[in-house]
Amino acid sequence: MSSSEFLTIAQNVVLQAGRLLLEGYGNVRHIEHKGAIDLVTEFDKRSEELIITSIRKFFPEHSIWAEESGKTNASGEYQWLIDPLDGTTNFAHSFPIFSVSLALIRRNQPLVGVAYDPLRDELFSAERDHGATLNGKPIQVSSQSDLGQALLSTGFPYDVRTNPRNNFEQFENFHRRVQALRRTGSAALDCVWVASGRLDGYWEFEIKPWDIGAGALIVREAGGRVTTSDGNENVLGQEDSIVVSNGILHGQILRVLREGSNAPLP
Repeated sequence: MSSSEFLTIAQNVVLQAGRLLLEGYGNVRHIEHKGAIDLVTEFDKRSEELIITSIRKFFPEHSIWAEESGKTNASGEYQWLIDPLDGTTNFAHSFPIFSVSLALIRRNQPLVGVAYDPLRDELFSAERDHGATLNGKPIQVSSQSDLGQALLSTGFPYDVRTNPRNNFEQFENFHRRVQALRRTGSAALDCVWVASGRLDGYWEFEIKPWDIGAGALIVREAGGRVTTSDGNENVLGQEDSIVVSNGILHGQILRVLREGSNAPLP
């Protein structure tokens, strides 16, 4: 099967999951806690079940790594990374920023990625070496070259109350060096909004492969750059951080992360 065929199936699956999430938006009745502030709703589970069932129907031999149910058939050559509801806390509070994302990787190399924003009916897609699109139309990253005029986003770990790597210091350092910062609560949307030029960059620690599998490919195919906070291009490896940018600003963002308060001010 070609990458384009994989992509078509992935797009159809996330659209189905998105419709399910729309049905549940504003109607959450069952909330569980995986941690002090880490939530899961019945719609996380239903969306994940829908996606896994669809993938197993088409690709029973493929490996699956999903946020709620973990890994299955871990030795498979092809692996699907599933985030059935990225932005669960937002969703549980009826805050209108959340998404569903799905990526297919082969031997740790992303092949296709899709991220869907149900409330805005925006489907972001990418196929390796074939560019990135929003609802079928090509997208590209911004041309911003001045960090002092850039709009960046970030996120914080679910164990932010106890984790020493809580991103507070980095948040302050960037706030003094960029035009503005945002915190959306959806890593997939942070990535694809960089890909479409709405944001100029994004960074986060304590991130998981299913959070960024689709978004990372979409950014790269839109002309941007994606690394870990140490500059490693393999963001799906052992390091659990991500830095996304339009490419032009990447070195400046990494410098702030590296030098902290000693980094140049605008």
